[in-house]
Amino acid sequence: MRHGQIPDRVSAADFIRGFASWRLQSARRPVVVTHHGKDAHVLISLDDYRRLGSDGCQSGNGRLQESQILLMESVRDCVILIDREQRIAALNPAASDMFEIAASSLVGRPLVAALPTLETSVLFPHILRMIDHRERFTGELPSLLRPGQWLRADLIPLPVGGAIVLRDISETILAREAADAQHAVIRALDIDGGIGHALLSVRETVEYANPALTEMIGTNEQAIRRVRFSALLPLAARNQFAEAIETLFRTGAPLRQASELLSREGLPVPVTLSIVERRGTYGSEGAAILVTRR
Repeated sequence: MRHGQIPDRVSAADFIRGFASWRLQSARRPVVVTHHGKDAHVLISLDDYRRLGSDGCQSGNGRLQESQILLMESVRDCVILIDREQRIAALNPAASDMFEIAASSLVGRPLVAALPTLETSVLFPHILRMIDHRERFTGELPSLLRPGQWLRADLIPLPVGGAIVLRDISETILAREAADAQHAVIRALDIDGGIGHALLSVRETVEYANPALTEMIGTNEQAIRRVRFSALLPLAARNQFAEAIETLFRTGAPLRQASELLSREGLPVPVTLSIVERRGTYGSEGAAILVTRR
């Protein structure tokens, strides 16, 4: 069946009566069988059918291979394919950027030649086991190229050898270290026992208060949770605090002010408030307040 051939058309009734003739005709070009004047079926030879199926399969495989290449090139993670001799078989643009060398200059080179620090890295034994024993590995490690950078490595065995997938997680590690440091500071404040602190929402309600703060006002954390912090202050101090919080959320600049807390007995407790904004990924998450006696 040649591309562009004009098929013969025959009604279903005529096709049934002259099937033998139409079957021979389909060996030369397609026969379209109509039903009530509309195309319903196509009769082609067995050879044409097999050739059509083979072309479709090859076309499908070609599209799949092309899609896989485009996917690898679009991934933001560094992807390096190595063969069983630990030579670089392929790499995506992100990996080329990491090496700061054109991909064409790296393909075919031994991996350790392109990355000399690899042999002394904790990752290298896992690469050997991926090649020799088809073992997968996932872990976090210092960068092999840039001091201070952290990477998440995934080793994936493949028929060609294996894939090394590297993702920059430096910001995640720094955020984790900062959170650990903040937690240590909060624990130190709690151990001191004389410094109160509280976390406020953007609506100024108390999300957390430590024992030192609750002891100053003679209550417990559960009693003041979700209560506006200004409600813990005497009436005369509330406007000043409200203006301070408004300025904080508008400018983001930390501030410090003399104020008073109201104890359970109704007596003022002179304090100093140190207030900073809590910012998250998408904006302000509220404020943090340190409270010290004056």
